[in-house]
Amino acid sequence: MIQPILYNNIYNNNNTKPIQMPQGNRNYILVNPIKVDYFVKQKENALPYITNVLSNSSNEAEITENLYILDRLIENKTPNIDKMYPILSRFNNTNSPNIQTFLAGIYRKIQTPDAFGPLIAMLIRNAINPPQTNFDPNEEIGGAILAYLSDRFCK
Repeated sequence: MIQPILYNNIYNNNNTKPIQMPQGNRNYILVNPIKVDYFVKQKENALPYITNVLSNSSNEAEITENLYILDRLIENKTPNIDKMYPILSRFNNTNSPNIQTFLAGIYRKIQTPDAFGPLIAMLIRNAINPPQTNFDPNEEIGGAILAYLSDRFCK
């Protein structure tokens, strides 16, 4: 298992910045690339640490950062991320457009059948009460829904 203390001792210094959430005209997050690369290189060994953070954190920036790392792990072909659905499902009812966007992107890639209903619910909630943000999380949510449908019916 990854030791976050080791990461903090090796990689954290005054030159690295924590995640910066979207603001103003910037509709994307800024992450610490050194931190992200460190965890992505760990592959499956990073999953217990990320699971712990996602299970216990209530900090939107920390959750978003770890969802970003998880998304990068998927892109890096790390196995068994689909087994994290019970942890990820904790955020199915979030109103955070940042968390919704990354969660939908992860669901699009892992295609866990149980995530389809929560994606529909997110889209409906956002249609009724549109999020006040400088980007539209429904683009990613809708794309994830379409990926679920196309993968099942367009073969």
